[in-house]
Amino acid sequence: MSSQFNPALLGFECAACGRQVSPGSPEPTCPACGKPLVARYDLAKVARTASPRDLDRGGKDLWRYRALLPFAEPRPELRLGEGGTPLLGLPRLARELGVRELWVKDEAGNPTQSFKARGLALAANGALALGKRAVALPSAGNAGSAAAAYAAAAGLACRITVPEDTPEAFVLEQRALGAEVRQVPGTIAEAAVALREWAPSPEWWNVATFKEPFRLEGKKTLGHEIAEQTGWRPPEVIFYPTGGGTGLVGMWRAFLELRSLGWIEGATPRLVAVQSQGCAPVVRAVRTRAKRIERWAGAATLASGLRVPAPFADELILTSIGETGGAALEVSEEAMLDGMMDLTRAAGCFACPEGGATLAGLRRAREEGLVSPEDRVVLFNTGSGLKYLEAWRLATRRRESRGDGS
Repeated sequence: MSSQFNPALLGFECAACGRQVSPGSPEPTCPACGKPLVARYDLAKVARTASPRDLDRGGKDLWRYRALLPFAEPRPELRLGEGGTPLLGLPRLARELGVRELWVKDEAGNPTQSFKARGLALAANGALALGKRAVALPSAGNAGSAAAAYAAAAGLACRITVPEDTPEAFVLEQRALGAEVRQVPGTIAEAAVALREWAPSPEWWNVATFKEPFRLEGKKTLGHEIAEQTGWRPPEVIFYPTGGGTGLVGMWRAFLELRSLGWIEGATPRLVAVQSQGCAPVVRAVRTRAKRIERWAGAATLASGLRVPAPFADELILTSIGETGGAALEVSEEAMLDGMMDLTRAAGCFACPEGGATLAGLRRAREEGLVSPEDRVVLFNTGSGLKYLEAWRLATRRRESRGDGS
């Protein structure tokens, strides 16, 4: 194995057919069936060399969990302060909604103001480890901005395709960071098709969701942080705004690893995928007990991160929900915007629409009895509301027209 990689990293494994791929392989997905690759670690070796007491030696960002990440010391080459975001208590909302404890994991403090920095930090370091000179991806907004930032810091070329109605702030940010950006009619699905011709493999290393194995490892640290921030007694329920599902799958894998190491106590959190009524393919698949997630026709929502009509890692998403005893809920655009405003005022963070969806999801879950008064619950605010000003204008006008707040 190359010295660039964690000695405990056994390699990457196809989540569908079990094919094994070595850590230094240039294969971005399974060479046999094309499905996503997931990292496998020698957890017995990790247990002998690492413990929660050692974490502070790795700093305050996500690299404090390097024992469960792919790269060996002295990596990473790229480190922009990703991870280490707060878990903010919401006592007033907890009382209002009738749950034991309630927090929001506020990801807006990451580089480029979103949780996408976690995955793209690992993906960019992976590209460097494999000797790549250029990266590319389709994006709904935040992932493109994160990719552009890490590519700029690494000196990598970067090409991004985005839907033509992507909020302007994302496109301006990506271009300011030196990326080439093309706006494409349709959704991220059409952007992915356009990317294949404009940024072909192998010259351009595709860092799209689940199209290479490192990005998932960065999102896995969401689970690590929540476990540590709750005293290694994770909450009973986590509400996650689900588009491509990397964070959902990553947290599931993180809790499995932490449990194997004996670092966490109690049951594995139930993972609840929250989507908009305008694009809810995961919800439909869970409701019908389907084994695959079918493409959603006419996908439309103000939460650009939720407008993913056909997530690539559909089987992994469904498994992460099913094995944790979780659920999938859709919420209306109106409930999402109300949730965005209420979360902002309760937490003191300028929430994005995706964050509002998680609060709306919890409200619906309480109504349907999916969450009990004894549950401790984590919501997610995945990015800054500053990049969604049109959504905020609409939400504010709606609230003013109802006469229930300024």
